[in-house]
Amino acid sequence: MEKQSILIYVCIVFSLVSALRGVYPQQNFIVAKDGSGNFTTISQAISAAPSHSQKITLIRIRAGVYNEYVFVPDDKINLHFVGDGADRTTISGNRSKSTGVPTYKTATVRISGRGFVAKEVTFENTAGVNMNQSVAVTIEGFYCAFYRCRFIGYQDTLYVWKGIQFFRDCNIYGTVDFIFGYSRALFQNCNVYARRPQQGQSNTITAQGRSTKELSGIVMQNCTIAAAPDLQPSFNVRTYLGRPWKDHSTTVVMQSFLDDLIAPRGWLEWPGHRLDNVYYAEYSNRGPGANTSSRVKWSRKINGTEAKSFTARAFIEGEKWLASTGIPHFLDLL
Repeated sequence: MEKQSILIYVCIVFSLVSALRGVYPQQNFIVAKDGSGNFTTISQAISAAPSHSQKITLIRIRAGVYNEYVFVPDDKINLHFVGDGADRTTISGNRSKSTGVPTYKTATVRISGRGFVAKEVTFENTAGVNMNQSVAVTIEGFYCAFYRCRFIGYQDTLYVWKGIQFFRDCNIYGTVDFIFGYSRALFQNCNVYARRPQQGQSNTITAQGRSTKELSGIVMQNCTIAAAPDLQPSFNVRTYLGRPWKDHSTTVVMQSFLDDLIAPRGWLEWPGHRLDNVYYAEYSNRGPGANTSSRVKWSRKINGTEAKSFTARAFIEGEKWLASTGIPHFLDLL
């Protein structure tokens, strides 16, 4: 009888501790436009997800085009979106700065919650090439990851605003500054496609920037950088690996294939911004666009020892969290 009382007491204490820590069992929701799931919109499923949960909330998004603006607030942590395939599940919007909306508010999807994961989903902004800044996804969460997703837009497609993010086997499309922000973001085995910009414009793939000296940057490892089909007949358009958005900027392209769309200079200045705190580097790239002999003098070609600082292990604390996402990855140099 005494043992039974002790067991009951232990169970009660454990339950109370679990409640205080916000521990919930994994919850699964299905979103389907035809009404066959739990919800017909993604936003409804997010609202139903528990706040501050230490367990994964899996939101399965069935095939379809979801024309909605999705926000994952910072209390909705450990949300996982799983689509029916990036060619079948799409979240779509068309806001742009040309209509008077601030850049970060143009995003079709905005993610603030920690531990967010998306697999097999397309995120797009269809505002068009002449509508200036038009974001598909804004991310400000820590330890967020994307696998086999597509990000489609023109200018400012993917805003890696702040936090730490990992992208694996994703396709990113855009024109001007289409991967930008000041988070720590690592792209691994991704395809980066430059599209045809407005008349007279050049393409800049990245625009990383911060106002102070801190650890942040955009890193591409074992990626392919090439022209999208609409740009392929127009190689007279200059395409650069990136330009510094602010006075401090870090971008590294390593162990990647660079097609012949990349301008020989490689990198572009941003008028009015200093270059003495810019770290733009390349390591062990290949392809016709990888020749560094004509690169701007303020960029650098680094060795393997320096490149190790930009691996998943070193740069985004990958050993700490990537395994829990279930996404393939490598922590070190190839």
